[in-house]
Amino acid sequence: MLGLNGTPFQPATLQLTGIPGMQTGQAWVALVFCILYLISIIGNLTILALVTREPTLHQPMYYFLSMLSLNDLGVSLSTLPTVLATFCFNYRHVDFDACLVQMFFIHTFSFMESGILLAMSFDRFVAICDPLRYATMLTNNRILAMGLGIVAKSFTTLFPFPFLVKRLPFCKGNVLHHSYCLHPDLMKVACGDIHVNNIYGLFVVIFTYGIDSTFILLSYTLILRAVAVLAIASREQRFKALNTCMSHICAVLAFYVPIIAVSMIHRFWKSAPLVVHVMMSNVYLFIPPMLNPIIYSVKTKEIRRGIRQVFCKSWG
Repeated sequence: MLGLNGTPFQPATLQLTGIPGMQTGQAWVALVFCILYLISIIGNLTILALVTREPTLHQPMYYFLSMLSLNDLGVSLSTLPTVLATFCFNYRHVDFDACLVQMFFIHTFSFMESGILLAMSFDRFVAICDPLRYATMLTNNRILAMGLGIVAKSFTTLFPFPFLVKRLPFCKGNVLHHSYCLHPDLMKVACGDIHVNNIYGLFVVIFTYGIDSTFILLSYTLILRAVAVLAIASREQRFKALNTCMSHICAVLAFYVPIIAVSMIHRFWKSAPLVVHVMMSNVYLFIPPMLNPIIYSVKTKEIRRGIRQVFCKSWG
């Protein structure tokens, strides 16, 4: 479809939606989202503050945890404006270009999270399989370089997406199925040839999620082999070595299980109600940023100790 000036038609604004079938319970949905945002933002800011202030946490493992917390804040803040506008103020319109910007940042932070989880698995691999070289291999400069590499990889692979969407005409309406902008959602209302978008999207998913998850699995395969076969002889030493990985394993599951579930639903349950797709996308974007600070606070002794010290100083 062409506009009056002969250019592909693009709507000035797009209309966001809440959760299908829950129009009468918008206040409760808004309350739930506000609680999720509060837990996520306060929890991740707490982790960042602890790692910055506590000298005992100035170690590679906690630097990577800081990256994860910073990225989770990015995920939460990327969705926050439109989600709160939709559910709290019933304002459901977003400018087309603003939607493309939000789409870019949501997907960029999501892919960055995968890269950070891979870096954290490498940290655990070196700590358990080659502990004598841990401090020399994971220096501050190398950790910084890994972090910048993750940002650069995610930014460069996602940068074409807004331009690939911008070139398309939109003739199937302007109503999206979520309270935020996602690339697959925009493809449903675009017309014209979307093969380039779909093929490039598949490439990016394989290049990031596929490769990252493969190397995470490989890292833990080598860790388990080291714990079972190498010089870690006593049961207590084995348990201690594996216990340092539990927080990371929980974070990996919290991130990848919703992704796998969304993929399985799209592949094998195409007739699933719209609310199922919307809820799974919400789980994928909202649960990991909320759970990660809780997981590391519960499972990591040093983080618990730092939180207790802060409370003791505050009440002392």
